[in-house]
Amino acid sequence: MKLKTLLQWMMVTWATVGLCLPELAFSATPAPTPAVVDIELADGGVLHGQVVDLQKGGVAGVPVSLLAQDREVARTATTENGQFTIPGLRGGVYRVAAGKEAQGLFRIWSARTAPPAAQKKAIVYTQNCCAGGGGTLKMLLSNPIIVAGLVATAIAVPVALACGEPASP
Repeated sequence: MKLKTLLQWMMVTWATVGLCLPELAFSATPAPTPAVVDIELADGGVLHGQVVDLQKGGVAGVPVSLLAQDREVARTATTENGQFTIPGLRGGVYRVAAGKEAQGLFRIWSARTAPPAAQKKAIVYTQNCCAGGGGTLKMLLSNPIIVAGLVATAIAVPVALACGEPASP
């Protein structure tokens, strides 16, 4: 009887954890195409940008490629605070690829020709929560719903096992 109860609780625990995990953790479909963001170049056709993680902190040492119509136009790397600079650009639509999975789509405007809502620098978000990697596990453990589920399971399983045992005389 004790083994059966343990197996039942383990199945309930795995089902609960499975419901808490984000769908993207198991999805094979690519992320949707990002929206185009207007960016104003600095004088001299300089694009300023930054690669940030989920906590909006800069990520250092990330290779950054600037692509126009899937052709690489420029390449650089981020500084210690995640910033990058690419000089000598003209207006147009560009894709900024940072590392393996991060990218952004930008409509670049020459200096003083951009619409008023245009930003001064391109921000590219990476899925890694830190430069050292391990992003998926750290992302899951930083999710309060998953942490609450794990804590609830850690409390419920011993209680259920204790309740299932016959009282000692």
